Amino acid sequence: MIVGIHHVAIGVTDLDAAVAFYGGVLGFETVQSGDWDRSHPLADRAVGLKNTSARIAMLKAPNAYIELWEYRNPEPRDLRSRPCDLGYPHFALQVSDIATEYARLSKAGMTFVADAPVDFGTSSAVYGTDPFGNIIEIYEIRDPAIAQL
Repeated sequence: MIVGIHHVAIGVTDLDAAVAFYGGVLGFETVQSGDWDRSHPLADRAVGLKNTSARIAMLKAPNAYIELWEYRNPEPRDLRSRPCDLGYPHFALQVSDIATEYARLSKAGMTFVADAPVDFGTSSAVYGTDPFGNIIEIYEIRDPAIAQL
C-alpha cells in the first residue's frame, strides 16, 4: 500500500551550495547527509550503478523531503527537460504569498520564466530555475476548496 510521496531527488553540481539554497533560502532542514567514494556496494545495488561516488543530503519541509545528490562517479549528464517534456520536468512548492516569495527567491538566485507570477483567479503560479538549472514551480492556492485536493 502506498502511503504518500516521501521525497523528490535532485541532482546538483555542488552539494554545499545546494544545501545552502534549499536549506537557507527555501527553509528545508537537513536531516541526513552522507558521502562515499566507490566503496558502497549497497548503494550501487540500490541505484543500479557500479562504483558510485557521491555526496547526499536529505532535507525536510513540513510535508515532504528533498534528496540532493552530487555524483562524482559515474559522471552525471545534464538531462533536464522543458516543462512540457516527459519524465520529471519540475516540482512545485506551495506558497502562501507568491508575490513576496517571487521577489525573495529572485534575489536569492532563482531565475523565473515570467516577470511576475501568473494569476489564474483562484491560484497563481510561475516556473523558475534554482541556481543549478532545476525547474521549480511556485504555486499559491487562494481557494480553500482547491487547497484540499
